[in-house]
Amino acid sequence: MAAYEALAGDVLMEELAAMRAAATCHLTHLWKVRTMTTQISARPLTGRVAVVTGASSGIGEAAAEHLSELGARVVVLARRAERLDDLVARIEKNGGHALALAVDVTDAAAVQAAADRVAAELGGADLLFNNAGVMLPAPIEELATAQWQRQIDLNITGLMNAIAAFTPQLVKAAAERGVADLINTSSIAAQNIFPNFAVYSGTKAYVTHLSRHLRVELGAKKVRVSAIEPGIVETELQSHVTDEGARAWLEGAKGTMEWLTPQDVAQTVGFLASLPPRVNLQQVTIMPTGQPS
Repeated sequence: MAAYEALAGDVLMEELAAMRAAATCHLTHLWKVRTMTTQISARPLTGRVAVVTGASSGIGEAAAEHLSELGARVVVLARRAERLDDLVARIEKNGGHALALAVDVTDAAAVQAAADRVAAELGGADLLFNNAGVMLPAPIEELATAQWQRQIDLNITGLMNAIAAFTPQLVKAAAERGVADLINTSSIAAQNIFPNFAVYSGTKAYVTHLSRHLRVELGAKKVRVSAIEPGIVETELQSHVTDEGARAWLEGAKGTMEWLTPQDVAQTVGFLASLPPRVNLQQVTIMPTGQPS
């Protein structure tokens, strides 16, 4: 009897050990699954390729870093090569992947060459953040025609050059992966009236209205199109303003409210791109809480 009891005890201990091992294995598997799920949810843009224009400062720079944090491989376009190199170094230091291409978006051939390189090296883009722009307000009677042309060249022609170069890649990516994004930076000036900002406001109204039309064309091909309309954001744009009246207005506004940061807009870009493929926010207005209009 004693031998039988000892044998039974041994068998029981072996069964308990096997159960413990199985339970440990199951818990380990669950932990791995949960960890992977958390990582995927924290990096929802993993596997995507994002092109950001105007990436050497401000909103573009912040968006490039944020999209990388969300898992995208990022291609940064702007004229200032040294600034782009510094940006790429920061992204890669934080574990991301980035490619810098020094390009003036008003040069259609240069933008197309950049798009060709993105296709060759990264398989094409599935996210274009069309952000390059300039703001040069002045009373219309000053006839600052060179400034008018600069805003039209960059805010409209540069935007269209990027759309022309990268839309085929977006359409191809959407057909293969089920989603692609074209996000254009407009402005609250597209909707509201600001004295001395007529030309700038006109260019941004173009961006907003164009985006709505492109969404109709490209949405059926699973390319989401969005226009972001920020209020006042603290970037280099203000330093480019030469008109004394506009500078005084901006300084006064800064004293009465807290402006948006580039990171505020960048997070909105990341949010748009991370939504389920069935969801397209057509137009997003982002205002400082204290800015009335």
